Amino acid sequence: MQMRGNILLLITAFIWGTTFVAQQVGMDELGPFTYAAARFFLGTLFLLGLWLLDRKRRASRKQRGLHHSGWKMGFVAGLMLFVASSLQQYALQFTTVGKTSFITALYIVLVPLGAALFRLAKVYMVNWLGAVLALAGLYLLTIQGTISLNLGDVLVALSALGWTAQILYIDRFAPHVNVLELSLSQTICCFVASLLTAAGTETMALAPVLDSWVSIAYAGVLSTGVAFTLQIVGQKYAAPSEAAVIMSFEAVFGALASFVVLGEQMSTAQLCGCLLMFAGVIVSQLRTIMQKKHAPAK
Repeated sequence: MQMRGNILLLITAFIWGTTFVAQQVGMDELGPFTYAAARFFLGTLFLLGLWLLDRKRRASRKQRGLHHSGWKMGFVAGLMLFVASSLQQYALQFTTVGKTSFITALYIVLVPLGAALFRLAKVYMVNWLGAVLALAGLYLLTIQGTISLNLGDVLVALSALGWTAQILYIDRFAPHVNVLELSLSQTICCFVASLLTAAGTETMALAPVLDSWVSIAYAGVLSTGVAFTLQIVGQKYAAPSEAAVIMSFEAVFGALASFVVLGEQMSTAQLCGCLLMFAGVIVSQLRTIMQKKHAPAK
């Protein structure tokens, strides 16, 4: 089951990575919070449809006393998600996309540190080694030029703490509550918060939203509706330290998608970074692979 969770998280990383291209195209005419509100609205409609289709199974589980609501937990996760993504988006006004990606990915190390600190899960040496390899790979993939710190970098570092909290929170509650309710309430929270922020800080108009409907639909249905739900399901079975390394692979998928769709070139250093990140994912899975190999036959 743990390998199944890892595969779902890798699919999540692929969707999130390719969504970077959709966001880049979609926000040409839209403010960041207007775009976020539109994508989270579509995500809400998509998940609401799944939730309604699931009502018979949910009713059956309620009768047997097996249903545990995920609404309250989802709203808390949604607040974490909104704060983290908003800090990240605001920080882009002061720093580069490459530095933002790299500093955000500090959660690769922060998640196992938090898991060990709060005794949420045991962290093994291969997890730390995989995290270091992935972080080194991400440095080569995203950082261009010299490193200097500014206000934007500090805000991104704070957003990394938000992503860490969200991953650890999902890991704590995902195995015990209804996944669809957790994902739906998280998305509703992000939609409402994004809409209110957009109304207060940006000029909202329907025409630009309609012009960007393809990228909004991709981000809303796949990234928001499907990927966040897969993250929750995947974290039911995967250790938080392994989950963080696997989900960081979104940077590789994002770079590859930019190369294929937008024609952006990748340097030798970036290609080496992709290989290091891939090595980090493999190393972090070594313990799981060895356990499966030596498991007694049934």
